[in-house]
Amino acid sequence: MSAKIEVVNHDAIMQEAKSYTNGLKYHINTMGCKLNENDSEKIAGMLEEMGYVLADKVDDANIVVFNTCCIRENAEEKLYGKLGELKNIKAKNNMIICVGGCMGQEDHVVEKLKKSYHHVDIVFGTHNTHMLPEMVLERLKVKKRVFDVWNIDGDIYEGLPIKRTSPKNALVTIMYGCNNFCAYCIVPYTRGRERSRRYEDILNEIKELAKDGCKEIMLLGQNVNSYDGGNGYKFANLLRDIDKIEGIDIVRFMSPHPKDFTDDVIDAIAECKSVCKVIHLPLQSGSTNVLKAMNRRYTKEQYLTLVDKIRAKVPEVSFTTDIIVGFPGETEEDFEDTLDVVSKVNFEQVFMFIYSVRKGTVAEKMENHIPEEVKSARFDRLKALADSMTMEDIKKYVGTVQKILVEGESRTNPDVLTGRTRSNRIVNFVADKSLIGKEVNINITAEKGWYLTGEVVE
Repeated sequence: MSAKIEVVNHDAIMQEAKSYTNGLKYHINTMGCKLNENDSEKIAGMLEEMGYVLADKVDDANIVVFNTCCIRENAEEKLYGKLGELKNIKAKNNMIICVGGCMGQEDHVVEKLKKSYHHVDIVFGTHNTHMLPEMVLERLKVKKRVFDVWNIDGDIYEGLPIKRTSPKNALVTIMYGCNNFCAYCIVPYTRGRERSRRYEDILNEIKELAKDGCKEIMLLGQNVNSYDGGNGYKFANLLRDIDKIEGIDIVRFMSPHPKDFTDDVIDAIAECKSVCKVIHLPLQSGSTNVLKAMNRRYTKEQYLTLVDKIRAKVPEVSFTTDIIVGFPGETEEDFEDTLDVVSKVNFEQVFMFIYSVRKGTVAEKMENHIPEEVKSARFDRLKALADSMTMEDIKKYVGTVQKILVEGESRTNPDVLTGRTRSNRIVNFVADKSLIGKEVNINITAEKGWYLTGEVVE
């Protein structure tokens, strides 16, 4: 669908807010996907323009924003637990507590926050994140709770300030919403229908990132390969134009939908030097019967044919995937089909989830829900297969030279640097910290199960 595009200007609000926020601190708790992470960068950008500074820890914050996700069943309980933890420290800091993101679009969550969590000050949804400065200023001035959720598909808002988490890696959202209505998924109801940004705005954002020294970008959307920039400009065109931008060495994207993976996109992946040859291709189930029940609109055979087609044009390609175990009605035979696809594709990595009911989805009302013990046993079997294949696959890197972008210090050891291969494998190595943000060649000397170690090639 076409969406109204607005350029946001909060200058007056930001200036007024600074008279209230001098020296105050903010904290953002991001729950969920890369899209949420990118939204949180924008929230951070807006808060800093209002005059807030980043808190070292949540206990020191004067405003806390929960940017929520509702994909998993336990997400709500996790949020409520976090909110409970803040109740006792709210008064100490005169803390403003905000809840936004996908849960902000769920009526039952909003009602519970209104009635049971009186210490929550602001609730907003996915369609009006750009209005957060107005809501915060209102709360600062009149000291009343602000609940502002827009139950519409939403427009596209450009020009929001953004506080990037990394100077060398950047998240770039290219489209919002989803039209697929998979039976298990709440996203179309919380993020609305598909709306694509103008390709000129996307390219300009990436060019500015390149000027600032960014080397790697991740293109984001619920279904990136249905991107539509208008006048026949599709996702393949976008990949090719980004590939021409000097300074951008690595382009990743997630997530595509198998039913929309067209030949022109495959050709662009094969021919564009900067586009990584690793594709996150969600499977969800290997059973045609379950895929139909999920409303995925492809079969097991079509998925495998697509994998073969991509491999024929991109021989060095590797795949990662998502799989849901225990969808309503899944039989043992259906589950065996999933194991069969995993064995045949030999995924680089499998992200596995046990099916959980999401309120408001089609699957919620389905019959033949699988007992928890059956789901757990199947999950363990899938994990054992995927792990064994991953452990075997990682050995192929030993003895090779991989070009990586040095991302920074290892989370577990500040004396070790870390980066990723084009196929997204983590590589740890000892080297001078002046290499952070640069691309280097690493001779892979060993595999450590889930990551690689190596040495810089002079």
